[in-house]
Amino acid sequence: MTSLPLYRAADLRRIEAAAADQPLMQRAGYAAAKLAMMIGGDRGAAILVLAGPGNNGGDAFEVARLLRERFFDPYTVFLGNAKGLPPDAAAAHQRFVEAGGITHSALPAIFEGPRWSLIVDGLFGIGLKREIVEPYAGLIHNVNALAIRDGCPLLALDCPSGLDADTGKLSGATILASHTITFIGGKPGLFTGDGPDHCGEVSVAPLDLDAQSIMPAAGRSVGRELFSAQLKARPHNCHKGSHGDAGILGGAPTMVGAALLAARAALRLGSGRVYVGLIDKHAPALDAQQLELMLRTPEKLIGSGLTALACGPGMGTSHEARVLLEKACALDLPLVLDADALNLVAAEGELHVALATRNPSVAPTVLTPHPAEAARLLDCDVAVVQADRIGAALELSTRFNALVALKGCGTVVASPEDAWFINTSGNPGLATAGSGDVLTGMITALLAQGWPALEALLAAVHLHGCAADCLVAQGSGPVGLTAGELIDSARGCLNAWISGAA
Repeated sequence: MTSLPLYRAADLRRIEAAAADQPLMQRAGYAAAKLAMMIGGDRGAAILVLAGPGNNGGDAFEVARLLRERFFDPYTVFLGNAKGLPPDAAAAHQRFVEAGGITHSALPAIFEGPRWSLIVDGLFGIGLKREIVEPYAGLIHNVNALAIRDGCPLLALDCPSGLDADTGKLSGATILASHTITFIGGKPGLFTGDGPDHCGEVSVAPLDLDAQSIMPAAGRSVGRELFSAQLKARPHNCHKGSHGDAGILGGAPTMVGAALLAARAALRLGSGRVYVGLIDKHAPALDAQQLELMLRTPEKLIGSGLTALACGPGMGTSHEARVLLEKACALDLPLVLDADALNLVAAEGELHVALATRNPSVAPTVLTPHPAEAARLLDCDVAVVQADRIGAALELSTRFNALVALKGCGTVVASPEDAWFINTSGNPGLATAGSGDVLTGMITALLAQGWPALEALLAAVHLHGCAADCLVAQGSGPVGLTAGELIDSARGCLNAWISGAA
């Protein structure tokens, strides 16, 4: 997927206001009707259209009218009052009625109604900021059940009803769409949080607007073009010293495997040399499965002249780990913090200060929290983080003067300059122990090779997801996919990107 501009609802309202002289609702209806005909079966097939009390309902009336013109006979359910519709939606309703359309106040009786070939959701759009109540909640539950019963596509207009288009948070009952056609530009909530489980296949209809010229998007989805300038073939005249020295600090007792996973990922993503500082005093002197890794004491690792260092995988929260982390924060090199390193920062104000005062031009910092770690860093509940993942990532980035990857469904990347990105690659197979350690190693590898910090983070996050997608496409997962499998898959994807084969 190419990088897609992402707009929050407030910015979209400004774009719509700037284009108020253009027939945006008719264009939205045309684009949606065209897609509906592609996925909804032959002419004459039974189509159910749900029209809400706002402008999303106006889009639905346009779809229903256009489908009637093309010899479909949509059954249109409208629970609102036509006199209370906003002006544009009221005009769309009038056009629908004048074309012979009629509305119904309820679904057909469950045993009397037809088998639907398509359901169109136009109940609530991007402006919804409250929980859906009756009678709409019951209607949504019944419509979801009908789509399952009939095995038919469910097309959401702009955003599935019940989903917050800004955050990906659910507002009670929510449409389970198989397809979503979103208008003007992408919305962040479609791609993070609960969005991907409710949107299905997302397409964008720009409605003949150049939204970027009206208002540049604050966010983007992650696409390869954001870091393609770094995807360069290596010259023949190179050596291991040409590709950086990556360090991994972690591996407290019983958690050595986490550090080794990160180190193996760093090696196979192209680091010239990888050094591992294991905190466990009884750790092995070598990695029998990856003999190329160089294992050292943590103290010797910190003084090794690295080009990038990661702290956290299996690190623990002991006093020794805290002292080592403080020393690492003082180094003038790219630093990646994950797992227990983040927990130590959350618990220690001095570490917070040490991070915030690092010079990002020579010593960029990357934080990769999952939601629980982010909540500890922000001193709030996980639910607060998940309710606004973009806001949480931006707050972390500002507070710690760092690039941040807030992991989860639709990982959010944020920078201190208020730029934010949502990654769309990946699948549930990534929800496995050690997956985050592999991501840490991948980021560290690209930083060690001299990639700019933002490009390294975007590429690693996207590559991490693509590696999992490739494995699933090959039949390995998502159930049972292991973190170790991601490493070779990521290496293959990266080389394919560089060679231009993918």
